[in-house]
Amino acid sequence: MPKNVVTVDGNDLVISRHLDAPPDRIWRAWVEPDQLRQWFAPKPVEVLRAALEPRPGGICDIAMRMPDGTEIDQGPGCVLLAEPNHKLIWTDALGPEFRPTGTGFITVIVLMDPEEGGGTRYSARVLHKDEADRRKHEEMGFAEGWGQCLDQLAALVEG
Repeated sequence: MPKNVVTVDGNDLVISRHLDAPPDRIWRAWVEPDQLRQWFAPKPVEVLRAALEPRPGGICDIAMRMPDGTEIDQGPGCVLLAEPNHKLIWTDALGPEFRPTGTGFITVIVLMDPEEGGGTRYSARVLHKDEADRRKHEEMGFAEGWGQCLDQLAALVEG
């Protein structure tokens, strides 16, 4: 199985990988709720709700249930940029239609770049406000959790 590459770049955490699928297939896995629910949480975490409206100001809303029954729902976030089949940027620092929330932990930049010979170079850059938040995310299991999600995304889009 291809390896995920996780790097630290200042206050950012980055995970990337070659996916043997075209960018449009990966895009659909992000923006179609039924597909997003299949891969966005590391199993056995259950995705309770998944919505991503691919337009600036659109909703990005994902709620999960942990195996012990604890629910993680930080409220809806906001899509900042949506370039179909290429780039998606969303944040939990704003709500739909750019409404300030007063909270926020991350902004995510997802890139889907076609590669020569086929497939896509996929990367997700997770921006944090400072080193303390980046370290907190690392300690929460960023590499393992986002890595398992990327493995699940790969299984979905390459299958």
